[in-house]
Order: sequence, then C-alpha cells, then structure tokens
Amino acid sequence: MPSASNSRRAAARRSESTEDHLERIDELVESKGYARVTDIAESLGLRRSTVSNMVRRLAARGFVNYERYRGLTLTAEGRAVARHIKKRHRTLSALLEQLGLESDTIAAEVEDIEHHLKPATLAAFTSLVEFWRSRPDQLKDFLRFHRRNQAG
Repeated sequence: MPSASNSRRAAARRSESTEDHLERIDELVESKGYARVTDIAESLGLRRSTVSNMVRRLAARGFVNYERYRGLTLTAEGRAVARHIKKRHRTLSALLEQLGLESDTIAAEVEDIEHHLKPATLAAFTSLVEFWRSRPDQLKDFLRFHRRNQAG
C-alpha cells in the first residue's frame, strides 16, 4: 500500500491532461468494459493522435493496459488514481450543490478547481460536505446567512 507522502508526490507529477484522460477512460470502461482512443478523443474534444500519444505515456507509466488498434483498460494503479479523481470530483460537486449553485455552474467550476486542490483542502471540503449532510439545519442557517450577505 502506498504511503500518503508517496501518493502526494505521485499526484504532483500528474498533469491535468493525464487526470482528464484517466477519468474519461475510467468512465468508458465502467460503461462499456473498455475504452478506445476514438471514444476518448471524441469525449474530450481532442484529436485521436493527441489521445494516442497520451495513452502511450499512460501505458509507459503503468496506468493503462494498451495494445495498438484495440481497446484499453486501466491497471490497478490506474484504477486507484481514477478512483481518487472521481472522489475529488464528487466531493467538489456535492459541496457546490449544497451551496445552491446551478448544475452548469457546478460542472464548470469543478473542472476549473479540481486539479488544483491540495490534499488537506480536499479533506476539509470532504468533512464540510459530510458535516452539512449530517446537520442539514446548519446548512440552511449558512445559506440564509449567505443570502443576507449577498443582498447587502
């Protein structure tokens, strides 16, 4: 099992693009059982050659099982990274949803924010989401407070 410091160092070496690719591959594998370069390129709005190059890099780093002209899947390490990315995405989405933001705003904000969080910040957000889930009256109090501050 990797240590927390090893996980942080590994996360620091992952780029936004790497994370976006792993996240999308995981989604495709969950829905279809495999992912193809064409599917990834289409869903990310990238050229197939760009995705193919990234997939080769992901394979070299041990994140995906890849054979040219065939589907690909995530390795155990790739699945672990994808699970972390998915958890981070869900936490941010839940937090912004609790704050009452619109779904299109949430989606855009999560994409902008998610790659830039430090582990301690994500842990604090996760705790806040759980705190407000377990204490909905306090969330309502906060939202009333926030609305009063916005009104002026």
